[in-house]
Amino acid sequence: MPKTEVILTHNIVGLGGESDQVKVAAGYARNYLFPQRLAVPLTQTNKRQIEALKQRRAEREAHEFNTMSELAKGVAKLICVVKVKAGDDGKMFGSVTAGMIADELKHQFDIALDKKKIHLEHPIKTLGEHEVELHLHAEVKGALKVRVESLTPVAAPEAASAEAKKDEGRTEKRGKRPERAEKVEAAEEKPKAVKIEKPAKAAKAPKAEKKAKAE
Repeated sequence: MPKTEVILTHNIVGLGGESDQVKVAAGYARNYLFPQRLAVPLTQTNKRQIEALKQRRAEREAHEFNTMSELAKGVAKLICVVKVKAGDDGKMFGSVTAGMIADELKHQFDIALDKKKIHLEHPIKTLGEHEVELHLHAEVKGALKVRVESLTPVAAPEAASAEAKKDEGRTEKRGKRPERAEKVEAAEEKPKAVKIEKPAKAAKAPKAEKKAKAE
């Protein structure tokens, strides 16, 4: 594929900044860079523009540095809340990515930040607060606090402990019932005390019989 040398008139990520002389595919230059006025062919006439382009580049980079420095100070005071689905035990379904954080920054604070500037070594997979590193500029880094919350309320440890104690109490009570039943059964099995009746006193003789004996 034939190459051609051009002078960039604007910053192009991955290619270069204003005043840079780069080699690109001839078709790319002809069909995109030149029509969009992002570059001009490398000629003696165009070389005269290099100093002006360098000045413009310096101004742009200084502006970007100042803007990103202010942004780093601003986001350091913020807490970006990201809500996710999680189970009752607090275990997340999925993870939080740089794209999700960028979306929430835009939604919550109207801060447009390229997700590529949000540096995550690994996606966030736990609830709570996390400090995320930001690569805002070649010379500017920042930090953002991200709080990951569950969309559904998670049972508090104290409440779970209290509920567990209640369950234990219920189990103990249920375990005591058979003991009471055994006591009742034992009481029923005890023989009743037998009352010993005293012998009846001899009945007095009728008065008529007494008289007959007297005669």
